[in-house]
Amino acid sequence: MPEAQGNAAPKTFRSFLESTPPNSVEQVSDLFGEGQYSGAGWLYPLRQPDIQLHCETCEGPRNFQSIDDKTLFKDNTTQDLFLRYVCRNCRKTSKTYGVRVERGTGKAGAGLKFGELPAFGPHTPARVITLIGPDKDLFLRGRRAENQGMGIGSFSYYRRVVENQKGRIIAEIGRVAQKLGAKPVALDAFKRAEKETQFTKAIDEIKDGIPEVLRIGGHNPLTLLHAALSEGLHEHTDAECLEIAQEIRLVPTELAERISIALKEEAELQTAVSRLLSRKSGSGPAPTA
Repeated sequence: MPEAQGNAAPKTFRSFLESTPPNSVEQVSDLFGEGQYSGAGWLYPLRQPDIQLHCETCEGPRNFQSIDDKTLFKDNTTQDLFLRYVCRNCRKTSKTYGVRVERGTGKAGAGLKFGELPAFGPHTPARVITLIGPDKDLFLRGRRAENQGMGIGSFSYYRRVVENQKGRIIAEIGRVAQKLGAKPVALDAFKRAEKETQFTKAIDEIKDGIPEVLRIGGHNPLTLLHAALSEGLHEHTDAECLEIAQEIRLVPTELAERISIALKEEAELQTAVSRLLSRKSGSGPAPTA
């Protein structure tokens, strides 16, 4: 097995499974349990710790448990394994890892991921996918490239998504502005900006109409995106492109969350007002006996 890169401290096996991308070798501090002596010599069981992942069925973080039998290792041996996990809560969502495990000394060893299914990476909220719409696949490719440390690749994918879907993003911001009572002149500006091909002109068209609830740190989210997109690929190293890609991804992710909250709160407020007016007028549903 290739050696782990750098002088990083060993990871726990749980952390290795949860957070290490494929094709990375890691030293792991607690791979093995106590040795068991048999006629074939000392055997060491591979630990099977619970891990925490996002469960699509439960729609949130949940504990996953191993569903495999114990695997035993002799000293100085390496094995290629599939490790299978299932959500403890729903028992429906599963995760499978392809790994190479090398026995070290005591409880330690080395681990290498060949891959995992579903693919490695933090959960992407559904509201972000809804915001970018038709370019979902490009966004997820960018996410995979980012997870694997490929800065130029992730930057390119994210930039393409934002450039393609800027009109859709502006339309969603305009929808929030409408819900919050923006004046017709402001809503007309959003309509024009949706169709504007130049990002700078679109931003200038609606700069005064961005609802405060959608501003990130007090800043126009479209201005933040444009600033990141204006960086040139050829001017930066792969590591620098990776940092910029992360910044690009975080803005629409946060914006999608704020849009969702704003629309939900406005809908709940309107429902509450309707109920109050209904009670006041006495036209509400008659109480049941």
